[in-house]
Amino acid sequence: MLNTYQYEKFTYQTPPDFAATSIARHPLVVIGAGPVGLAAAIDARLHGLDVLVLDDDDTVSVGSRGLCYAKRTLEILDRLGCGDAVVQKGVEWNVGRTFFRNDEVFNFNLLPAPHHKRPGMVNLQQYYLEEYLIARAQQLGIEIRWKNKLISLQQSEHYSSLTIETPDGNYTLEADWLIACDGARSPTRNMLGLEVEGKIFQDRFLIADVVMKADFPAERWFWFDPPFHPNQSVLLHREADNVWRIDFQLGWDADPAEERKPEKVIPRIKAMLGDEREFELEWVSVYTFQCRRMEKFRHGRILFAGDAAHQVSPFGARGANSGIQDTDNLIWKLALVINGQAPDRLLDTYSDERVFAADENICNSTRSTDFITPKSAISKTFRNAVLTLAEQHPFARKLVNSGRLSIPCVLAESALTTADSEDFSLCAVPGAALEDGPVARDGVPGFLLDQVGMQFQGLYFCSDASAIPPADLTQLQALASQAIPVQTLLIVRQQSTSANAAALPVLHDVHGVLAQRYDARDGSFYLARPDQHVAARWRQLDAEKVRAALARATCLA
Repeated sequence: MLNTYQYEKFTYQTPPDFAATSIARHPLVVIGAGPVGLAAAIDARLHGLDVLVLDDDDTVSVGSRGLCYAKRTLEILDRLGCGDAVVQKGVEWNVGRTFFRNDEVFNFNLLPAPHHKRPGMVNLQQYYLEEYLIARAQQLGIEIRWKNKLISLQQSEHYSSLTIETPDGNYTLEADWLIACDGARSPTRNMLGLEVEGKIFQDRFLIADVVMKADFPAERWFWFDPPFHPNQSVLLHREADNVWRIDFQLGWDADPAEERKPEKVIPRIKAMLGDEREFELEWVSVYTFQCRRMEKFRHGRILFAGDAAHQVSPFGARGANSGIQDTDNLIWKLALVINGQAPDRLLDTYSDERVFAADENICNSTRSTDFITPKSAISKTFRNAVLTLAEQHPFARKLVNSGRLSIPCVLAESALTTADSEDFSLCAVPGAALEDGPVARDGVPGFLLDQVGMQFQGLYFCSDASAIPPADLTQLQALASQAIPVQTLLIVRQQSTSANAAALPVLHDVHGVLAQRYDARDGSFYLARPDQHVAARWRQLDAEKVRAALARATCLA
């Protein structure tokens, strides 16, 4: 075998509840130890919350599954403490190529601009990501109970009562707050009698994780109607450890049990790669897909995230990426509510914002799927005409859709976002995720996003830290000392040996990239949410306007 990965099995331990004389009450329980549940638990712990994770299994996931992790997700994983491990083990790529039959008709680059810390995409098998997240959770002292299966759930006004099945029998615990990250078939959702609505696509795809040594570049290759798999589509990705992910479209009439058999899979791969190339099958699966979501993601004290709340097709890498972005949106709000710093209704905005994001993902995913798998002769004729024209005509390339890849949602219309009242360019708009760029802090090189997050943050732009007007210094100090503090970073165009009168952290914009990306002048001020989204911005600092925007962003207004 070229690949020697061994699936780690985690040890079940008898929960302390069996020896307890009363039912334990937990502030926060997360159901599901997949990438979304683990990200939620880690983020909660970093915000100072006690959290318990329950999972009905005792291993990481089998097979590559969630594979492509987008730049925004990598930035979130950096904040959680797992980004370096993912990037170091994974396969970076920015270029995608689309082929029609034998010809390349279109290509794209996800990260054309320089001076970003993270690439457009990293491919990594889901089991590795889960390993890194579990290790990080253990490092933070998070309790994960393996082979603890939720079998019953009752919700009251102030808490939920959970019955848990284990190898030692059943026990009951209570949770003030519950986050359901238990997948597309979510038992939690089913126990509450909640539905998901949307479209199930009548098509089947074969996933084959193939271990081989190949000199193909680390790019995303997508074929429409290739000669080795006529009238269907094929997707090729490189993973870690000489593993390659191949997706073959099969059609709705394909028999999943038959198509998973090696005698059916191997000839398809040989037709694609040639008889002379040596390979071994690591994992095979046949899947259908759907684009659906719950009506809302909050139900009292139970919150849904990831596939439990919404599902999309795999084209575009919008599944795991959107799930991790769910938790990025949720946890800071939950922490403020639990700590009594924001009203309960702030959690309704989690549902509002992530339903909006889910609809955006579902729309893009549905369009991609309709293009990839046309269901009528007219649709197929249109698609093939677009692909034929795309090789020579730029206008047609905009219509090629082999999966619009995951990008962060812009929350411009959110009730928490303060719209621009001054003239700014369209970069780093209110509601968007912060733009990254290289900085130096005390002479040590780094990137902006490594300095931002976990709290409300101000970005104050100026030429030199010693040249800030005294009135602005007073305002910045006042913002840092209020009930929900706004800690400000000074972003300067030139380093100075003069004393920093405000004793604020100073980031040197070493290439002038940040001033450009934020359309910043002397005195420009950005208010960033704890999830690194822009809450508001102004040409000149005005503490009262900042406080009003902060109140809006925390539902205190």
